[in-house]
Amino acid sequence: MVKLQAAGYQGPKSVHSRGLAALAEQLVSLAPGAFNVAIENDITAGGRPMRELLPAVENGALQLCYMASGYLTARVPDLAVIDLPYAVADRRQAYAALDGVAGALLASRVHAATNLRVLGFWDNGFRHVTNGMRPIRTIADCQGLVVRTLDNRIYQETLAAFGFVPKVTDVRDLVRAVATGEVDAQENPLTNAVIFGLYQHHPFVSMTAHLFGAALLLCNAAWFDALPRAAADALIAAAAAATQAQRRHATEEDTTALVALRQHGVDVLEAADIDLASFKRAVAPLRAREQARLDAALVAAYTDPSAR
Repeated sequence: MVKLQAAGYQGPKSVHSRGLAALAEQLVSLAPGAFNVAIENDITAGGRPMRELLPAVENGALQLCYMASGYLTARVPDLAVIDLPYAVADRRQAYAALDGVAGALLASRVHAATNLRVLGFWDNGFRHVTNGMRPIRTIADCQGLVVRTLDNRIYQETLAAFGFVPKVTDVRDLVRAVATGEVDAQENPLTNAVIFGLYQHHPFVSMTAHLFGAALLLCNAAWFDALPRAAADALIAAAAAATQAQRRHATEEDTTALVALRQHGVDVLEAADIDLASFKRAVAPLRAREQARLDAALVAAYTDPSAR
């Protein structure tokens, strides 16, 4: 029996944890008795930082995890194509790109630069801004607010272009940073504002959708290469099914999270209520600069539906 220890950094109700559960269920169905699966949904619940996950998978202490792609961009520069602000119009465009040429190129480049293999591209949601200070309708409303974001250069520069003062914290410290006022704002998918209880401190949400996030489903490459052929095939098939399930959960969660936020009295500004043109203008030079640094074929495969 093959040992498969997997871990994540969100609670059991999150769309990512449900994706891991779907993976385990699929493995039982497709390869009964072949895998001994153990899942730790949230390593931060025990006080460990999320950043420990990738080294643990690469060194074989764990076999599998998911990780927001932005955390790997410094090591795999081509992943910056996913980090481009306003790069995709909707989920369908992103999925088509990640399931096609763009995804194949990115998976090969992750494998070339790390001891990791990409098993799927999960939905990490469109990122929106929550804050405890005021409604944000234009970039003028962002000026001077300290915003929590993740450890990714393009994310930070995007937010700075809007007028925010970016501050990086580990996921483990997100709730504390928001609750104590260490940050005035934060940006995440809507579901995170609910599952982390951020609405208790941030009564304003602006659906800026400035970035679409992908979470990579990753396994240790050497471990995968040593799997018996039947087990490897089962894992690939299980990962594909879990990816579809995770994406369904993520899409549905946007709707339920929006309802929940409003029930909690949060002032939600949707796209029609926001001067999105001002946000897009602010990051246009940044996006042009970053695109010029990337493989043109990759950029087209990810951002241009007509190129597929």
